Amino acid sequence: MRTSIATVSLSGSLTEKLTAAARAGFDGVEIFENDLLASPLTPEEIRTRCADLGLGIDLYQPMRDIEAVPEDEFARNLRRARHKFELMSRLGTDTVLVCSSVSPLAADDDALAAGQLSRLADLAQDFGIRVAYEALAWGRHVSTYDHAWRIVETAGHPALGTCLDSFHILSRGSDPKDLEGIADIPGEKIFFLQLADAPLLAMDVLQWSRHYRCFPGQGGFDVAGLVRQVLRTGYDGPLSLEVFNDVFRQAEAGPTAVDAQRSLRVLEETVGLTTPPAPVVPTGVAFAELLTPDAEPVAALLGALGFARTARHRSKPVDLWQQGEARLLVNTGPAARRDGTGLAAIGLESPDPAGAARRAEAMLAPVLPRRRAPRDAPLDAVAAPDGTELFFCATDHPELPSWRADFENTDHRPAATDVTRIDHLALTQPWHHFDEAALFHRSVLGLHAQESVDVADPYGLFRSRAVTNADGSVRIALAVGPAPAEDEVRAQHIALATADVVAAARRFRAAGGRLLPVPANYYDDLAARHDLPADELATYRDLGILYDRDAHGVFRHCYTHTVGRVFFELVQRDGGYRGYGAQNAPVRLAAQHTAR
Repeated sequence: MRTSIATVSLSGSLTEKLTAAARAGFDGVEIFENDLLASPLTPEEIRTRCADLGLGIDLYQPMRDIEAVPEDEFARNLRRARHKFELMSRLGTDTVLVCSSVSPLAADDDALAAGQLSRLADLAQDFGIRVAYEALAWGRHVSTYDHAWRIVETAGHPALGTCLDSFHILSRGSDPKDLEGIADIPGEKIFFLQLADAPLLAMDVLQWSRHYRCFPGQGGFDVAGLVRQVLRTGYDGPLSLEVFNDVFRQAEAGPTAVDAQRSLRVLEETVGLTTPPAPVVPTGVAFAELLTPDAEPVAALLGALGFARTARHRSKPVDLWQQGEARLLVNTGPAARRDGTGLAAIGLESPDPAGAARRAEAMLAPVLPRRRAPRDAPLDAVAAPDGTELFFCATDHPELPSWRADFENTDHRPAATDVTRIDHLALTQPWHHFDEAALFHRSVLGLHAQESVDVADPYGLFRSRAVTNADGSVRIALAVGPAPAEDEVRAQHIALATADVVAAARRFRAAGGRLLPVPANYYDDLAARHDLPADELATYRDLGILYDRDAHGVFRHCYTHTVGRVFFELVQRDGGYRGYGAQNAPVRLAAQHTAR
């Protein structure tokens, strides 16, 4: 099916929006009236620009407060409509959106509304234009799709149909059975379909709509279920995104348009319209790569954590440090940032690296160009929204090329310690791409996104959302800071799984490592919340170990000081604990601010 996007969904000038939509692969656009009014281009020039970009103009919107009004007011509305229809003829578009009235002049009179909409459609038909009538969720008298359809059906005009909007329908808390009525609408009378998702919020629906919509798959609505009902009618028009979002309005139009197109590709796959390459879900973390201009502080920290430098890349300044199945690459090179060491890449164990790359390409995450020596393993990588490179690779599988073959062993061997593997990684996202990041990891990697969590920082709230595979062998925590400036300094971290966090913390400290100190007040509160033995509490207090429980088990964890922008966490999961110690995050964040 054709894909389209409303220009109001993107930031910038109209020409910037059109260019971004075309480059992201959209077939058409809805031109929002305010965008046209603010453009220096004439309607004819906009039409030509769209044609040059390969874009159709699928809809012009909106016309407001048209129907069920006194006759003198309706006469003025028809005069206004004539001007807009002439404008649309110059633009080269044949469908106009008419929203259900919110005017205080509007009467609760379906017959009057149907009659006036029919007269509007008469005028539109003279210009070769169709009128798509949409129920606003906050409409004065018409606020549901079925009510709007009854009025359209009563009018019985060939140039009058309905527009279905997923936000206006689903924001009213529609029961799935309520959506079954959509299938009773003839497909040819659904003139347009607008799609938006949204987080599940308890707030005024108008404010919700104007500020918090997002792309399908980024919120809590069953957009796919609604689309399935629409497809049952035989509707064959565009799948079009209309998203009002404060963050999107400030973000760069190009990446937002790509994210929008990706959301539609996932939606089309979900409802069975397309069959792109299936997701290849990663089965583990092969390595995490640190980029640093000075390897000495990193080496000292890793040595204290029990890692040994076990191998070196044949042709690049990259060392492999290993402990159990936890592997860290230290890449000595120019830092991308002045604050030094950062987490640059993650190697994801894949049962089919080539298939994972094909999936990524289909979901608009192209494989990154990479310099490769003749003997180097053929590793493909894509960029996550925060810029972290994600490699699809295999470790020592005879049937697949192994990235490990690029490294020559040293005489060092991993120490016999309690660290077994990488438990999870935390990636800081650009403040305006948090929702994009969750959709990216779900659609490209096939990971499951957990619920978003708000965590208190001394300088504001930040959001965190984990994405995981089924068995928890891959866990990535996506976080975004309280404000744009905070993203520039927030650290990343790597959590290391251990069977005995107390022993691991003591070993680290004895080797000269610095653990993050935790305020004594935390342990006074911990004693009040949990009936822990006094000697156990004393040990936690001494080592800075934090404690949490969920319905499945217990979590103990502690943190190192930060090197550059990276710190490490030692974690012990017992009894199937599934979380990440989010309850303790405010204490950790405050302690890190103090330690700077």
